[in-house]
Amino acid sequence: MLNSLYIENIAVIEKTEIELFSGLNILTGETGAGKSIVIDAINAILGQRTSREIIRNGSDSATVFATFSDYNDTVKTKLEENGYSSGEDELVISRTLSLNGKNTCRINGKPASVSLLRELGLNLINIHGQHESYELFSPDTHIKYIDNLAGNSELLAQYRQSYKEYKRIKKLLDDFVKSETNREQRIDLLTYQVDELEQAGIEPGEIEALTDERRILMNAEKITSALHKAKAYLDGSDTTGAVDSLDDAVTAMQKASDLNPEYEELFSRINDLYYELQDVSNELSDAIDNSEGNPYRLDEVEERLDLLGKLSRKYGSDEEEMLEFLENARAELDKLLKFDDNVSELEAELNRAFENAQKLADKLSYIREKTSRQFEKRVKEEMQFLNMPNVELVVAQNKRELGSDGQDNIELLISANVGEIPKPVAKIASGGELSRMMLAIKTVLASTDVIDTLIFDEVDTGISGSAAQKVGLKLLEVSKSRQVICVTHQAQIAALADSHFLIEKNVSDGRTYTEIRLLDHEGRRSELARIIDGVNVTETAIAHAEELLNYKE
Repeated sequence: MLNSLYIENIAVIEKTEIELFSGLNILTGETGAGKSIVIDAINAILGQRTSREIIRNGSDSATVFATFSDYNDTVKTKLEENGYSSGEDELVISRTLSLNGKNTCRINGKPASVSLLRELGLNLINIHGQHESYELFSPDTHIKYIDNLAGNSELLAQYRQSYKEYKRIKKLLDDFVKSETNREQRIDLLTYQVDELEQAGIEPGEIEALTDERRILMNAEKITSALHKAKAYLDGSDTTGAVDSLDDAVTAMQKASDLNPEYEELFSRINDLYYELQDVSNELSDAIDNSEGNPYRLDEVEERLDLLGKLSRKYGSDEEEMLEFLENARAELDKLLKFDDNVSELEAELNRAFENAQKLADKLSYIREKTSRQFEKRVKEEMQFLNMPNVELVVAQNKRELGSDGQDNIELLISANVGEIPKPVAKIASGGELSRMMLAIKTVLASTDVIDTLIFDEVDTGISGSAAQKVGLKLLEVSKSRQVICVTHQAQIAALADSHFLIEKNVSDGRTYTEIRLLDHEGRRSELARIIDGVNVTETAIAHAEELLNYKE
């Protein structure tokens, strides 16, 4: 339920806060007072597209806060899925619009996206305005009414998953069959590519290893020269080398340690160094022998790197990509070589998928047909109550090819007058009839709707008198099970309010301001009299207003 709404700097509203209640909340006011602005503010909270033009002139930004309580499990699940706590008593949503185009959205004080507000909004509030009535003109929406009343959501989800699988296999088969025309050419190409890559015998990390080896081979002479020089310094040539010098040092140090035991540790360390240096000298000899190597190895490495370079330009930037290309080519080649077997297998899969989807579609059709009779009866009764005594309503259901919603075309046909054949709503319904028909549908679907707050924006368009009275009574009935907020110009409807708010416009210091206030009994009587009589309120209008209020009470 929507508990409160705070609006700041939206159009002619500078600042206002509305505390809303359960039951039937009515908003009235003169034309242009700002009733539509309240709906715009609620739409902003619900994540709907909002123009910067609604920001009050002279302000850089506009803000809307809304608090909700007793919100449904769907909203709680959405909050939890997106990392917000759902255990709090109140849900607070805010949105700030700026002239620079930035939107700042928050849920319980934490940043949120506009898209998340939109997801939550679909399950918090259902707004029905004049333009929503025109969805009755589109048969595509009619099937949703029947599915909602039937509770088909789970079955429809199963069907859509099945239909999606059927479409996937069908596309796969179609693509596969289309490829038959150039299959031989593709087989030749893939065979060549697979052979070329297999013969190359590519190993992961090979390019890096060969590149390092090439660098070493290209510097072989410099390396061998440096090794010889190091060997000469150790072993000596024209002069005594480091190994012989260290050997002399060992002999001298041994004499010292024999004469004074405290030098034994130094002797041991120098002796170890001698043996270590001798090992290094031997390893240098091996390194010199190995550095000479194979004089043809550089050519082999260059040739291998050249081959890998050519392959990488065709099949991938490195060994991993080339080997992945090879695996994919092998798999595709295998499929093409087993074309007939694969086609037969796919055709069998397609038949199974179609049968599964068809079975679920048939079940949907059966349920829809049964539910359509209930829908016709109940909506017709509601419309008759709403001063359309001669209305006839038919739910036309025709078969078509499988689609995302099943195999049914469903369209509502209506006849408002005796003797007329029911025809599509778009061809015969007036604005007032559309409003009442939509209210009748909303009433019938109310028991299946988990949304706690319904907003009716000028649902009384095109009606007056007893029809308006009946619309009000129907709104009152709906408000017994959920919160209803209604913007109206009809005194008969406004008189039935549990809570009546007046939206009025004032001018001060050259600026226009809109205020919203909750009316007491006297205020309601005055407002109803204004609606009845216009600007110049008569005693008769006041008396009539009192009668209307007494009727409710």
